[in-house]
Amino acid sequence: MLYKFIIVNLHPYFQEIENKKECLIIKNLSVDTLSYKTVSTNKATADKQWVVVDADGQSLGRVASIVAKLLRGKYKPSFSPHVDCGDNVIIVNAEKVNLTGKKWDSKEYIRHTGYPGGQRSLTAQEVFDKSPERLVEKSVKGMLPKNKLGADLFRNLRVFTGSEHNMDAQQPKEININELV
Repeated sequence: MLYKFIIVNLHPYFQEIENKKECLIIKNLSVDTLSYKTVSTNKATADKQWVVVDADGQSLGRVASIVAKLLRGKYKPSFSPHVDCGDNVIIVNAEKVNLTGKKWDSKEYIRHTGYPGGQRSLTAQEVFDKSPERLVEKSVKGMLPKNKLGADLFRNLRVFTGSEHNMDAQQPKEININELV
C-alpha cells in the first residue's frame, strides 16, 4: 500500500502563532494502486467504424498517408501498435486523384515474375489506365507495416471509382481529409 501526504488547513490552536508554516498538520491518505492500470486495446475491445474518404482532386500521396493512419488507428486515443484497431476505410472517386510534376510518366511500379530476367515495370499512367483503384491501393499498401498486421489492415480498405459504393449497409460516415491534415 502506497501512502501520499496531503497538507490540511491550519489547526485552530496554531492560528495565533506567528510562524504558521511550521505548524501545519499532515493527514495520512492511502491510495488504491490497482485502479491505475494501463488498458491495452485488443481485437475484442477495438472500436472499429466504417468511414468514407473522397479522393476527388486530392494528391495521391496525401490521401494514401491519411488513409494508412486511419487503417492503423493512429487517430484514436486507444491506439495499440500491435493490434488491428483502425477503422474500415472506403475510398471513392479514385479516378480523380492527382499526381504532381512528371510522376504520371516517370514513376514506375516494378514487379518480378519469379523467372530469370522477369522484372517488369509499369508507369503510373499505365497502372491508372488499367485500374485507377489499383494505383490508390498500391500507394496505401506501401505505407502500411510489412508484416501480418499490415496484410490484415489492408483487408479493411475498399477503393471505388465514381462516387457510389456498395457498402451502404455498414452506414459509413464521411470524413473530410482536409480537416485531418
